[in-house]
Parts: sequence; structure tokens; C-alpha cells
Amino acid sequence: MKLLHIDSSVLGANSVSRLLTAEVVRDWVAAHPSTEVDYLDLAANAPAHFGADALGVKVGAEATTEAQKQENAVSEALVSQFLTADVIVVGAPLYNFSIPSQLKAWIDRLAQPGRTFTYTEKGPQGLATGKTAIVVSTRGGQYSTSEAGQAAEHQESYLKVVFGFFGITDVRFVRAEGLAMGEAARAAALEAARASIPAAAGAAVAA
Repeated sequence: MKLLHIDSSVLGANSVSRLLTAEVVRDWVAAHPSTEVDYLDLAANAPAHFGADALGVKVGAEATTEAQKQENAVSEALVSQFLTADVIVVGAPLYNFSIPSQLKAWIDRLAQPGRTFTYTEKGPQGLATGKTAIVVSTRGGQYSTSEAGQAAEHQESYLKVVFGFFGITDVRFVRAEGLAMGEAARAAALEAARASIPAAAGAAVAA
């Protein structure tokens, strides 16, 4: 079994999402000792934001320029790494109501027709099936407890949609929210997140 551990927070050692993804990976490996872990730090090694040179290759054009060849190599490395993983653990802090731009840049490289999805006469079909995605969601405020908060967040909702589009139906969340609402709220958020880790990290990969 292969696990791809991804961090995207720019806060380094001060990051709660990084702290929690490490705990999720630790618990997963404890439950599945044969797991091989690969690590990707998108804050340190983010792909370039999506441009015409990367898009042309994805939609089937042959790479002819040096820039296209370089972008194609980046995209190919990332999508191949993703497709070989059975489990993906993603640290996804909420930045301005959405995910970090580095994480979005990674997703843009994965969304490749014929690799992670295809279009059929019945609509899109995901090709990256049989995987488990565990998203560590961290937020300074409270978003899950009100309709206004749920409408404002485009973090968990987006990741569930895009992973589903790729064919991943087993998407689990470890959530710590209210982290910026005082020490008591922060402690409660961490406690709640840690309490959810065993369920997220203990079960086998979806069939």
C-alpha cells in the first residue's frame, strides 16, 4: 500500500494542518504497517501556476517548445505520483475562504483527461478510483455550524467535489476549526480533530 502525504500550509512549524497530517499518517501506518509513505510539501515545492504551456499538453497537443516540455514533465511527475498512491493525506488550511493557491496548482496538474477523468456520453467519469483521501481541514473561524459559514467555505466542499470528479468517493475529513477564536476554542478544536483521527486513519482503503 502506498500513501501520499501532502502539506500545503505556508506556516511551517507553526502550522496546525501540518501537525495533524503527521498524526494521521502516523496512525495510518500503525494500522497498516506495510504502508510506503511518499511526502510532498507544496509550500516548499509548488508547481508553477497553470498557464498556456501546461494546458496545451493536457488537452492533447504535442509538446514542441522547451517551456511546454518542462511543464509536461512537471505535470507527468505529479499525476503519476498521485495515481500510484492508494491513500492521499492532504493538509488543507482555509485561506480566504478557499484552499492555498499551492494546493490548487497541484490539483490543476492532476486534472488530466484520460488520466484522472474522462468524458462519456453520460457525462464525466473519474478514473482514479479505489483510493482513500483524508483531508485535514484547518480553519481560524467556525464554518460548519451555520448556513452562512457553510456557504462561505470553499475548502472542504471544493476538495470533496474535485476528488469525486477524479473518481475518489471515499473522502474523509479531520477538521479543526475555531483555531483563531481564543485559547479555549483552539484547544477544543485540536481535541475534536484528534478524536476523529482514529476513524479516519483506521479503516482499509475503499474497494
